Amino acid sequence: MFPELQILHCYRTFYPESQGGLEQVILEVAQKTDKCGVLTLADTPANLNLNGRLPVVAKKRWFSIASCCIGPGFFGALYRSKAKLLHFHFPWPFGDLAYFVAGKSRPLVVTYHSDIVRQRLLGAIYRPLMRWFLARADRIVATSYNYLESSPVLAAYKDKVKVIPLAVSEDGYPESSDKTMKGLELQFGRDFMLFVGVLRYYKGLEFLIRAAANQPYRVVIAGKGPEASRLKSLVDKLGASNICFAGFVSDEEKVALMKLCRAVVFPSHLRSEAFGVTLIEGLMNSKPLISCEIGTGTSFVNQDGVTGHVVRPADHLALREAMDDLWSDAVKAEEMGRAGRSRYERLFTADKMAEAYHQLYREVLLERGVVD
Repeated sequence: MFPELQILHCYRTFYPESQGGLEQVILEVAQKTDKCGVLTLADTPANLNLNGRLPVVAKKRWFSIASCCIGPGFFGALYRSKAKLLHFHFPWPFGDLAYFVAGKSRPLVVTYHSDIVRQRLLGAIYRPLMRWFLARADRIVATSYNYLESSPVLAAYKDKVKVIPLAVSEDGYPESSDKTMKGLELQFGRDFMLFVGVLRYYKGLEFLIRAAANQPYRVVIAGKGPEASRLKSLVDKLGASNICFAGFVSDEEKVALMKLCRAVVFPSHLRSEAFGVTLIEGLMNSKPLISCEIGTGTSFVNQDGVTGHVVRPADHLALREAMDDLWSDAVKAEEMGRAGRSRYERLFTADKMAEAYHQLYREVLLERGVVD
């Protein structure tokens, strides 16, 4: 199934079937780690080498309950893998169970991406397994100090939590061709407000739509997801002809949209949004950011008044005020974009993130006496 592995990343979704921010982060770390692989679930099972060098095994996804993907074939694949260290990404209750059944007590690193926010009843049922899983982890990684300080779950494990911010590699993005740039400019124009991401309940897109309806600037919403139909119905109801849905976009198209836009808007209003890789992409592309204060890593990425605006969550009037400000003051937008680029280079490059994880893997393996 896998070649001889040192590290195995385990998560419910991955490339090429799912291309969200979390999957991007796993890809960045895994591709920069020798003898690394990814074990995941997918509608169509497959064994492949992503980008020609990263082994990925996707077992059959049987069904999902409250975003928790389930596929019993994952158990056998995990048990048979020869990885010396397992790196799970939380939350994924089925993953906790998989480690309990098939992890064979191997060294365990858990990246804690988010508290469980919405599924309170299921969360109460799951809590004993979650506590066992986190207690069993050799290290837990929080993606920002903001989240570490605000998460009641992480507070119980502070003695073994390490903070490693998420990051992206500029080299991983293609150059946008003139044809792509011209095609998207013809379709959407320039200086629009841009959202890129999966259209999920916690992304706050309803508030963005209400904020932007019939304003003098365009808003481009790029991505697909379970909220798409509801959001399009809201746009129709409001008669908001300035709001455009781009659907799923390729990496090349995303780069082009980033270059064409005035600002990146990330209106997530719930703690399910722990970080926001799109915000890092905005910094990387020298664009000002608009995000909400939800006590997570989004406000670590976006510094209010420096790299953009941080506003109250679930407040369409606050979002509108922030967009109006950047729309009316192009000089301020450019200054914030330059500050964002400097912040990206200082804190959010993939090389910095990967090196931090490599050091963490070495520490855990040495502590456990698992060495070559």
